[in-house]
Amino acid sequence: MQTLKHYSTLALLLLFLSCNISPQPINYGSDGCHFCKMTIVDKVHAAEIVTKKGKIYKFDATECMVNFMNEFDTSEIALYLSNNYTQPEKLIDATKSTFLISKNIPSPMGAFLSAFETKERAENTQLIKGGRLYSWTQLLAHLNKD
Repeated sequence: MQTLKHYSTLALLLLFLSCNISPQPINYGSDGCHFCKMTIVDKVHAAEIVTKKGKIYKFDATECMVNFMNEFDTSEIALYLSNNYTQPEKLIDATKSTFLISKNIPSPMGAFLSAFETKERAENTQLIKGGRLYSWTQLLAHLNKD
């Protein structure tokens, strides 16, 4: 009976560890974009989705992530992440980010879209680079209007 308890505990632990819902570092220069299949090299504009089951989808740009969402059951998504423009390689919660579309900041797929962890930093960059600010909800509506 004691052995059965140990196996049950081990099985629960393995189940918990196998469904880890957390970001995974992007291997720039080797990971490919799940949507467009390009190699992810831009450390400022990459993005990532983590599902509720812990599966990771990596993208070379936030716009690829948004396009992928149109082909995926979004109720399965736990985390939407975008690289922070002011801290390259740092993944931030896209749903809480402020986005800037500025023709003066090219992104890999040509949407000129950058994510910022705070609205203040986005506004400061907007003063220098121009463009328009969006919340996550506004961004989705803007990119999906066509």
